[in-house]
Amino acid sequence: MFRNQYDNDLALWSPQGRLFQVEYAMEAVSLGTAAVGLKNEELAVLVALSKPSSELSVSLPKIFPIDIHMGISIAGITSDAQLISKYLRTECLTFRHTYNSAYPVSRLVTNLGNKMQVNTQGHKFRPFGVGLLLAGYDEMGCHIYQIMPSANAFNCKAMAIGARSQGARTYLGRYQVLFPTSSKDEIICHGIHAINSAHPVDEKLNITIGIVGKNQPFKMLSAEECLSYQEMCKIGDVPQDRNPNESEIDEASNNQNSNN
Repeated sequence: MFRNQYDNDLALWSPQGRLFQVEYAMEAVSLGTAAVGLKNEELAVLVALSKPSSELSVSLPKIFPIDIHMGISIAGITSDAQLISKYLRTECLTFRHTYNSAYPVSRLVTNLGNKMQVNTQGHKFRPFGVGLLLAGYDEMGCHIYQIMPSANAFNCKAMAIGARSQGARTYLGRYQVLFPTSSKDEIICHGIHAINSAHPVDEKLNITIGIVGKNQPFKMLSAEECLSYQEMCKIGDVPQDRNPNESEIDEASNNQNSNN
């Protein structure tokens, strides 16, 4: 892509004040397979699309366990994600060895953002070409964080990244008021419905699910469990443009307002 030679160096700004190398890294995230993260009051769920393996290739992992209270889902360059996951595991292991407790999720996300920010400032590195959804649980409750190559980190109720993720975000926006009071099976089904909104209709739905929460160490569900949840959620019977139940949403909104 020709950018009038303003994209040859990471620290070279265009006349419009843009860093094209950072924008290229963000584009790598939008080209990766979709991933969804959402939470209720006691459980955080990650659902990621996986490319089916073939005779000549093996499906790359889309969800990485970090610690017993944390895991990440990725969209973008897998090799960069492996470097980040190794860093996060080392940080969690060092913290647990030193303090005999789990690494606070928000503090770890801040440190990760600082590490990724370094790669957007100098000549020696390039930005990480991967976006992350981090699910964790600590004494502050459940967390879903979105971390992007630009080193921006956002604390989210629910989020989707990757290719075709706009459809998943639309679904999450419609139903987000129902998430806090959803059961474990319901919140997983919401994640599957959201990822199905970002899935090409001409391909078989192949997903990976990770969960973590109160009294629930981070766990990646087996292929059989993922299939059973897909059957329970009846993906094929739910139209993509189905409107939410207005009475349920109004009731959930009223409950949230009364709690506040």
